[in-house]
Amino acid sequence: MQNILNKKWWHNKVAYEIYPKSFMDANGDGVGDLQGIISKLDYLKELGIDILWICPIYESPFVDQGYDIADYYKIADCFGSMDDFEQLIEETKKRDMYVIMDLVVNHCSDKHTWFTKALENPEGEYGKRFYFERGKDGKEPSNYRSYFGGSMWEPVPGYNDLYYYHAFAKEQPDLNWNNDEVVQAVYDMVNWWLAKGVAGFRIDAIINIKKDTSFPSYEPDGPDGLCETEKTVSGALSCKEGPSIGQMLSSLKEHTFARHDAFTVGEVFNLENGTLQEFIGRDGHFSTIFDFSLHLLTNCEHGWFAAHKITFRELRKTIFDSQLATQKIGFMANIIENHDEPRGLNIFLPEWIDREAGAKLLGTIMVMQHGIPFLYQGQEIGMTNMDFTTLNQYNDISTIDQYHQAIDRGFTDQEALSLCNTYSRDNARTVMQWDDTENAGFSTGTPWFHVNPNYKEINVKSQLEDACSILSYYRALIALRKNSIYENVFVYGMFEPAYEEYDNVLAFYRKSEQGGYALVVSNWGKSDVTITLTDEDKSLWLMLDSMSNDYRLSVALKNAIGQKEKKDQIILKPGQVCVYG
Repeated sequence: MQNILNKKWWHNKVAYEIYPKSFMDANGDGVGDLQGIISKLDYLKELGIDILWICPIYESPFVDQGYDIADYYKIADCFGSMDDFEQLIEETKKRDMYVIMDLVVNHCSDKHTWFTKALENPEGEYGKRFYFERGKDGKEPSNYRSYFGGSMWEPVPGYNDLYYYHAFAKEQPDLNWNNDEVVQAVYDMVNWWLAKGVAGFRIDAIINIKKDTSFPSYEPDGPDGLCETEKTVSGALSCKEGPSIGQMLSSLKEHTFARHDAFTVGEVFNLENGTLQEFIGRDGHFSTIFDFSLHLLTNCEHGWFAAHKITFRELRKTIFDSQLATQKIGFMANIIENHDEPRGLNIFLPEWIDREAGAKLLGTIMVMQHGIPFLYQGQEIGMTNMDFTTLNQYNDISTIDQYHQAIDRGFTDQEALSLCNTYSRDNARTVMQWDDTENAGFSTGTPWFHVNPNYKEINVKSQLEDACSILSYYRALIALRKNSIYENVFVYGMFEPAYEEYDNVLAFYRKSEQGGYALVVSNWGKSDVTITLTDEDKSLWLMLDSMSNDYRLSVALKNAIGQKEKKDQIILKPGQVCVYG
């Protein structure tokens, strides 16, 4: 099997995404910081985490929460200093952990020195590092809708009929990757961070760096006369003008990542059929890319108002299709939630499965699949969406745009807010719930963003003291996946669907070339389900049960195997998931 022959240091790792503003505040100013992260490294290590992905901590005006970078070489004051960052690298290395940063190079902030100089003279040297275009027929150069709503083209102050291009907010001008000075500056910056000890990068919106610079308009798909961003991306990828996206990414890897054996995870949408090998194969552009297949089920072309509740059959088919299509090519990065998505418990679970059972269920499916598990802060304790009551409680510019889209389509204020409550990424940005003290133990000051009122019931401290908690279960689950005895099964083993004839049952095997295998089986239905095992599966022993009274035996794998009788049948309660091996 290709993956075993080409083992990499990151294959058997588990990653954890930190949204720094909301993770832990060490100095009491209400904003999470680097010292806060350092203070929780032992907690993360005991959870079983190896790789920390830290969302942007660069100097920024924070129009888009740090994804608008003003200085790629400076730590934002609210997070600390470069000394703090270097201490973080040192402390993670002591614990055999790794740090990866966000690489945001499709665009920068309008406060970046390059862009401020470009505005002074759009036709000069710095103007060529962005996209400045004249309007057409008295309108913008083309009819592209930005990811955050409105035109992708912003008028240039003081210049008649001149615009600059921004795929995201107007404060985030796109960098011109056809400009050699831009490309070299990116290479230099990436290598600078890697030399400082960063182990790699999560690479933001990287497909967007390819543009069709003829900027053709497309058929409008909304009353605003604009077209969806996906059309412009697809059009750019198929454009033969300039280097292909593959050439651009190969060059980036050759001049940076490959020189440091860096771990890279791409935020990649819009892949054309048959190109996955190019991205994550043996010599792919990235170590892995996120598996967004489940999240795309809620991604409606016209906005949240057109989204629908995901059915079990859709969910099971999507997981199976993705795993079968990708496992022979490379490792995907498996996620339930992240900083750009609402909490998975509110999106993927049927209403009859309670929160604790559902958290363990989703966690098991994610961690036991083929690929690299990426947890998001708070996922390990079952954090949920927050009940926002007014629009002004939201901070996210994308959410505000989606609210107004719903209103424009005839939805009431209450209906529009309900959509935001379900789908807003601000749900993932409420502060981490550490304990039941004021501000959930996140800060002694006033938090920059909301504290979910359920923090008194859902917090780390209470779950650390409970052997049956979601947190204790995640520890056992990760320990089982990482146990060296089962590496060839849970890390390198192939994925194979199982027991598909049962309604509301999601089950699969992980099978190694050496002959070992495990069975993961779960019940998504409203009532108990009895599964008659195959003759081969009757020989399997229970390794982990989400409804056990104690998971500590499974952590050490002492007496967990062989302790319980073999059975011809297994009975699963609603929301129950078991691992047999």
